[in-house]
Amino acid sequence: MNTLKVGDKVPDFTTTDQDGNAVSLSDFVGKKLIVFFYPKASTPGCTAEACNLRDNYKALQDQGYTLLGVSADSEKRQKNFATKYEFPFQLLADEDHSVINAFGVWGLKKFMGKEYDGIHRKTFKVDEQGIVTEVIDKVKTKDHAAQLLE
Repeated sequence: MNTLKVGDKVPDFTTTDQDGNAVSLSDFVGKKLIVFFYPKASTPGCTAEACNLRDNYKALQDQGYTLLGVSADSEKRQKNFATKYEFPFQLLADEDHSVINAFGVWGLKKFMGKEYDGIHRKTFKVDEQGIVTEVIDKVKTKDHAAQLLE
């Protein structure tokens, strides 16, 4: 797994959001981004994380950030997740792993003694020029916004 580090430039990507709209990194030039990766929409940890970010969205916006949530779920699954919990930010349906691979968050995971490939829960802060300014490897799902606002 070759994860982006602080100081790395994020490679451009294009994928779709929960509404089927094309989304590219180049759409956010001049904006500060928070890109959070989660394993699967509507699972307990992912729901806790995304709802915590939703509940603190205004504070994150006040610091100038735009949020993007990313998983390999389908547009339909992302749409259901976004609608059910009223997320004010875009969720990317990265079924072809273009964004996941750009950030390097796909790799070997272990759960209950089993090994498998999957998305690692990580969050990246990206500046206006597309450079990574912070990487959060150990995401606290119930208190993630506090980690970002520190």
